[in-house]
Amino acid sequence: MSNPNPAAAATPAPAKSNGARRRGLLLLGLVVVLGGIAYTAWWLMVARYYQSTDDAYVSGDVLQITSEAPGTVIALHVDDTQSVQRDQPLLELDPADAEVARGSAEANLARAVRQVRTLFAQGSQLRAQIVERQTDLKRAEDDYRRRAGLVSDGAVSGEELSHVKDNIAQIRASLDAAREQLKATTAQIEGTTVATHPQVLAAAAAVRDAALSLRRTHITAPAAGVVARRSVEVGQRVAPGTPLMAVVPLDNVWIDANFKEVQLENMRVGQPVELHADIYGGDAVYHGRLAGLSAGSGSAFALLPAQNASGNWIKIVQRVPVRIALDPAELKAHPLRVGLSMTARVDIRDTSGPLVAGAVRSIPIPAQASLGNDPAVEARIAQIIADNAGSDIGGNAAAAGQP
Repeated sequence: MSNPNPAAAATPAPAKSNGARRRGLLLLGLVVVLGGIAYTAWWLMVARYYQSTDDAYVSGDVLQITSEAPGTVIALHVDDTQSVQRDQPLLELDPADAEVARGSAEANLARAVRQVRTLFAQGSQLRAQIVERQTDLKRAEDDYRRRAGLVSDGAVSGEELSHVKDNIAQIRASLDAAREQLKATTAQIEGTTVATHPQVLAAAAAVRDAALSLRRTHITAPAAGVVARRSVEVGQRVAPGTPLMAVVPLDNVWIDANFKEVQLENMRVGQPVELHADIYGGDAVYHGRLAGLSAGSGSAFALLPAQNASGNWIKIVQRVPVRIALDPAELKAHPLRVGLSMTARVDIRDTSGPLVAGAVRSIPIPAQASLGNDPAVEARIAQIIADNAGSDIGGNAAAAGQP
């Protein structure tokens, strides 16, 4: 038998649909509440102890290679992206001018040694003349005394006695002149030897300077790294101070992470940092440490710093650069390049560290070896002095005294 009222049979369907909707909304609300509780628990136990930023980049030393002497580039041994080792030749300048200057300086040194030898010889000669003049003076004075006793007897004329007296005056004047000449000569050599005379020392310094200029025509790498920004070409004339290229030591890079000022409250030197590099995605994880916080925000050291005292002012949250040192072993396993993007997360639970770093680097800044104090140059100077000083190389400071 058919139902005479079909609409009455369909009335339970809307009630069923409303119940399902209520259950869905209840389930959604429960998920939201559980999610909120989970997030709150995660933030209280984990998230609040970490500060992170993706405004972080790889930084490193960029060692500028410049010329210290003028010259023309005659050889170029490296190019951009090439790896170099410490003291590896980078380029060479034409050494012709420097070689000529070194030869001239060595000749001047030899001439200075011979001139000083002449001064010592003049001193010895003047002392001998003084002794001779003193002997002549004593003889003339004895003659005068003998003749003066014979004048009353008429054995010696007054004219002859006058000539003897004039001779004494002449010898005495010559003796005084010799002594003055000895004083002038002694003033130039007193307290010195041939090797330590100021003229010789100045000439030796000129030889060192010429040798240094010659060595500067060979430019080498101050540290191991990768060549970048090469701007010099063979045949180019360069002046002192001209930037030629750069060497970047990639084994000693660090991270400059720019955190917001509101994130710095609990940051301290020495806190552990976890980092990821965009170049490796999530495959490489770096573990570093917070090495130091900048002395000011980025805008404070900008070329055109913001003028916050102006009439139209809008507060902007500032960012402060934070240096992060990397683990050398991890850096060796996954090399980085200067300027690459990084993501950094600092663990701020331990706040016992200082706010200002005492020492930032674990590896010192690469230092270029000095070109001075070359043993070969010192040996060459000593040889030139020995060849031109003869037996007077040691000198005789006592011989410069007056009799």
